Amino acid sequence: MTPKPESDEGPEPAEPKAPYAAEPQWLAWARRLQALSQSGLHYCDDVFDRERYDEVARIAAAIMAGHSEATAAQVERFFSEEVGYATPKTDLRAVVLRDGKLLLVRERSDGLWSLPGGWADVGETPAACVEKEVLEETGFRSRAVKLLALYDQRKRGAKPHPLHSYKAFFRCEIIDGAARPSIETSEVDFFAEDALPDLSTGRVTAEQLARMFAHHRNPDWPTDFD
Repeated sequence: MTPKPESDEGPEPAEPKAPYAAEPQWLAWARRLQALSQSGLHYCDDVFDRERYDEVARIAAAIMAGHSEATAAQVERFFSEEVGYATPKTDLRAVVLRDGKLLLVRERSDGLWSLPGGWADVGETPAACVEKEVLEETGFRSRAVKLLALYDQRKRGAKPHPLHSYKAFFRCEIIDGAARPSIETSEVDFFAEDALPDLSTGRVTAEQLARMFAHHRNPDWPTDFD
């Protein structure tokens, strides 16, 4: 009897084992209140309704401050930068492999490692934005060739964040360049799947990287999405 060959998990993304507990209900409530306030202030002209939406924003900030180390004033300032109709933010990450090893950067902000990337910029396509992030953070010029995954961070075991966000993973190929840290990154290096460094889990999780390695071994897989 011929043994069944080993293979990676199929195209359907497996449920990750979250390094953090499920998102707390208070965070979901506070985030939703903030979004309702932000959108209400964007569309509302009535002075009394604007006062009510401002109060909703203060309640959301108080909830978050009550469950974190930040003060209500700090949370209010953070929320004040979000204007217009409230929508999820998009975090773009580059999956760059060379000789079977994954390109990672050490973040200066926390000393931990992550995929190159960051928030999407207004006025740029997703591909152009992720290519720019790779160049700025690593010194390598690259080309985005495939969207591997588009995840809702609430469902992917990520560290809780005040803002609702989607995370997009693009497979990128190196064109040229050399490893060079930046003002945001202190080190640039390639790592084997079984020798990953300590990760900045607010940016990327071990389960997500495992899935990206699996995509590399199975280039015909379709894009994962939530």
